[in-house]
Amino acid sequence: MLKIRLKRFGRKKKACYRIITIDSRKKRDSKAIEEVGFYNPLNKKNKIDIVMIKNRIKKGAKVTKTVKNLIKNNYR
Repeated sequence: MLKIRLKRFGRKKKACYRIITIDSRKKRDSKAIEEVGFYNPLNKKNKIDIVMIKNRIKKGAKVTKTVKNLIKNNYR
């Protein structure tokens, strides 16, 4: 089962996140199948490819709560 979730990177206490599609059984920072966006909570910059996310959802991917909230808040 595929999930669309966040992958953490950056330094200690200055985290950034990539929005990725990954197998749900793998760890958070494992190799991603596809990168579909970027989220930086420190300066509130987001870059999300909505078309790629919608295509993955149609193919059966599940979206985590956090990513769903990011999409909802930024792309109404």
